[in-house]
Amino acid sequence: MNDWLTEGLNGRAEETVNLNRNVLKPVVAYLGDIELRKLTAHDVRRALTELASRRSSRTVVVTHNALTRAIRHAEANRHVLHNVAALVDTPKGQKGRPSSALTAEQAAALLKAAQDARLGAYVVLCLLTGIRTEEARALRWDHVDLDAAAIAVWRSVRRGGDTKTERSCRTLQLPQTAAEALRHYQVRQASEKLAAGELWKDHGLGVHHHARDTAWGRQRQATVQGHLHRGRDRVFLGPARASDQLRKFAISLRCAGRGDCPIGRTLQFQDNGGHIP
Repeated sequence: MNDWLTEGLNGRAEETVNLNRNVLKPVVAYLGDIELRKLTAHDVRRALTELASRRSSRTVVVTHNALTRAIRHAEANRHVLHNVAALVDTPKGQKGRPSSALTAEQAAALLKAAQDARLGAYVVLCLLTGIRTEEARALRWDHVDLDAAAIAVWRSVRRGGDTKTERSCRTLQLPQTAAEALRHYQVRQASEKLAAGELWKDHGLGVHHHARDTAWGRQRQATVQGHLHRGRDRVFLGPARASDQLRKFAISLRCAGRGDCPIGRTLQFQDNGGHIP
């Protein structure tokens, strides 16, 4: 396991490495001193079943995936002949925590509260498109086409600037509300640039002189989270992390084109340029 964490995840963010290390701990503890080359599919099944008896299904899935990848790393290095974890079906775990995704009413309230905020366009973009906050913080104006109402998501604030996966590099069509929010933000930035005068440092199509070269500026995550939480607290959206709530709501919004979706009916969102009323 340690070999995979240090070699197989080389170059990954420390947070990712720690996540995989922590989810593997219960399984490694349960398997005890069984040598890797003597590990069987039955052993893995018993360990995952025991984990499923007290952990959520998502945790079991993540653990099984990490274990499979770790043994695959050992297989590639000829420490084992077969990846026994790949032969086991993932058992169903316990019911997880209630979803922290925003309701349609909460989303509408958050949009209203964000209208005059400096990061209001950031909130609208994350809320309506599903772009990851780490991608939104790295978004450049030259990757934004307001005439076509589209953005090119090619970068993130992850180590190396890459998106989470290769498939994460994508072009997203902007709902009308998001496009309008970005236009208003451009006007606001033009005023900031004029007020800053010689203090303004223009990095490509960057904005604020302290924010380097991104549409919102390469703000520290804690700074962005602080802005989001202050806006969220004004509409009483609960204790969950604000960025998680934005993304989970955006994911749920994908069903908005179906007439039986309450979120879609409430927000009257349509894929061909829908908007929040």
